[in-house]
Amino acid sequence: MTMTGRQRFAAVFRGEQPDRVPVTLFIQDQGHFVNQLHPEIDPWDWQALQLATIEVQRDLGVDIMARLLFGTLDEFQWMLLGGLDVSRSTDDWQVETTARIEGRTTVRTSVIHTPEGELRQEYSIDEIRPGTLMYACTEKPVHGREELELVAAYEPRMLPDYPARLAARVSPIREAVGDDGWVGLWAPHGPFNMASLLITEDVLYSVFIEDPPYYQRLMEVSLERTREYMRACDAPGVDILFVGGNVPGGFIGRPNYERYVLEWERRQIALAQAGGTPAVYHNCGQIRSLVEAYKGLGVAAVEPFSPPPKLGDADLAEAVRLVGDDYVIIGGVDQVDVIQRGTLDEVRRATEAAMLAGKPGGHFVLQNADFLEYGTPMENVAAFVETARQHAAY
Repeated sequence: MTMTGRQRFAAVFRGEQPDRVPVTLFIQDQGHFVNQLHPEIDPWDWQALQLATIEVQRDLGVDIMARLLFGTLDEFQWMLLGGLDVSRSTDDWQVETTARIEGRTTVRTSVIHTPEGELRQEYSIDEIRPGTLMYACTEKPVHGREELELVAAYEPRMLPDYPARLAARVSPIREAVGDDGWVGLWAPHGPFNMASLLITEDVLYSVFIEDPPYYQRLMEVSLERTREYMRACDAPGVDILFVGGNVPGGFIGRPNYERYVLEWERRQIALAQAGGTPAVYHNCGQIRSLVEAYKGLGVAAVEPFSPPPKLGDADLAEAVRLVGDDYVIIGGVDQVDVIQRGTLDEVRRATEAAMLAGKPGGHFVLQNADFLEYGTPMENVAAFVETARQHAAY
């Protein structure tokens, strides 16, 4: 019997073998590929952009995976992309924000006044082309224990109406996807990623060895400031949650990951999956040395197994052998050198190779490794889909 996209994803995540490997596309819901297809859509019209990503997936005949980020998470969106919640003030969290333009970049400088001291951050929005924006906290707000405790004590907590607002944003997307796939939501990152949005990475990559008590407190605060939002993300209509875990990548080594990072990430995954919704741990860089360590997360799936030589170091066949049925593998055709820049023949060969490597055992979803870039030829995307489906049957 031919399954729907929704049934196909559900079977894989239940540990059952579907009629074929699910084939989907990772399309970011602002800028990049959707901006290429629909330059007429206002980049701040979140729902129109999200509906457009669904439309193109349906037209291409893939199992739809809507990945909601922009405009869906409201005030938490800015915490997820970098820094503190400077979207509002309270009696104990008085925010003053000024903006300046530097070429194509808008830099927002925020000073936050609390009863016990001040915090300062810079947040940059870089419009790399019309309609495509990149976001980063370019001056981190935490430089030591004192600032960290200000964040813990005074940063505003989630507003009571947040879950209802989130559910209202998800509802039309769920309706649009229907039985053709799943609705995914970018939930709070793992605590190591969240910490990287507060302190500089040169400090983060050494603090767990140089100052273990401070590192422990950093992880505790990173978990606590996202706890309520994580619970709210398990909203009606959400089928799967995506949790960022790329900052503690394979380059830190399996011993360091298992000793200093794994337990904290595991706690975030447990919270994400507490209501029964599966989570995906997202590491879009080096992953090969951590494939087995990720079994300790208790997570339903890991992505995107970025292939070498430029995007990552994943070996899909090896990963399938090592993982078994401990988690679902989602990946992993190079979206830059293959789908964006490759010939049609190169797209077909890479797609067939990834499918044949990933599908043994049935715990696999094929997609482009990371989001499709601006300037990706539609004929290459169609060749990816067509080839994947030709080789997807079990």
